[in-house]
Amino acid sequence: MATAPRPRTTTRDPEDLARRLTAWLGARLPGARAGGVTVPASNGMSSETLLFDLEHPSPPVRSCALRLAADPAAYTVFPEYDMARQYRTLRLVAEHTDVPVPRVLWLEEDPGPLGAPFFVMERVTGRVPPDVMPYTYEGSWLHAASDVQRERLEAGSVGLLARLHDQVQVSEAEFLTLPGEGDALRRHVSAQRAYYAWVVDGLPRSPLIEAAFDRLEELWPREPGAPVLSWGDARIGNVVYDAFEPVAVLDWEMAALAPREVDLGWMIFLHRFFHDLTVGSGHPGLPGLLRRDRVEARYARLTGHTLRDMDFFLLYAALRHAIVMLRIAYRQVHFGETAVPADPDRLILHHDTLRAMVQGGDREAVG
Repeated sequence: MATAPRPRTTTRDPEDLARRLTAWLGARLPGARAGGVTVPASNGMSSETLLFDLEHPSPPVRSCALRLAADPAAYTVFPEYDMARQYRTLRLVAEHTDVPVPRVLWLEEDPGPLGAPFFVMERVTGRVPPDVMPYTYEGSWLHAASDVQRERLEAGSVGLLARLHDQVQVSEAEFLTLPGEGDALRRHVSAQRAYYAWVVDGLPRSPLIEAAFDRLEELWPREPGAPVLSWGDARIGNVVYDAFEPVAVLDWEMAALAPREVDLGWMIFLHRFFHDLTVGSGHPGLPGLLRRDRVEARYARLTGHTLRDMDFFLLYAALRHAIVMLRIAYRQVHFGETAVPADPDRLILHHDTLRAMVQGGDREAVG
């Protein structure tokens, strides 16, 4: 599956977007235009990214990136895209932490100019661990790195979470409070239940995902812990690195107030997901990277916070990722790229791992 053709993510015409973007820039900076507009090969499965050079007579040329709300005609991954919320989160992190994020330049909430709201930020130069082909495959720059270099990348990546969680006051991030009742964890899980209901509306349900929700209730932490600003999509594939040091943290559309462990569980499990895809195709992967024991110990040293109930939070990460995978699979069905099998759980790439975690028998997923 990792080597299959990339699923469709948009129905938009890049050349048309470039023309419309130049018109929008010119209205803000007379004489400005968008040059060298490209869509990155690693363009995400959710919001879209355009890369361009901001060309203007007076300031130097700036390399920019534009984040555009997902194309409604492309069977979106999420039900809504709040670009203002992402823009505000990036500004908050930039102003209150030393976590590196791209400098945001403009927010456009009117969908008229490009067909959807968007924001523009400065582009940060560096390398990102790719999803396609996954960075765990031989031939990727991270796989070719030395153990010492990967250790540096891991240390810097866990350090990002430690600093983000410790440096932002919750009172400054109240706009990231999820709707609903109960504490931050209950609201977070309730939001995932609502998301799952949206994904399967009118489509076959997933018995495995529903069993995972039931198992979460059985494992529910006695004390979920105080909320922090949770990055949400906390994985190394959303970080720009220079010399194996993080220089920009990207993709904040899943940010929310949540316990620290939500981010740590996601970072550990998402690496496991890509590693398992690699091993399943007969390659060694990167088994030594982002192991639970090392990540937990490093985070505790940096923050003084001992991570709790990680079996729960790793299962939660696997469950959250399963819902996303199911939505992406149903998008492929929508565009005629695949068909729904008799067992819809097989649309979830990591269904065997998730099933083992639900049954309490997958120690490798957490070890």
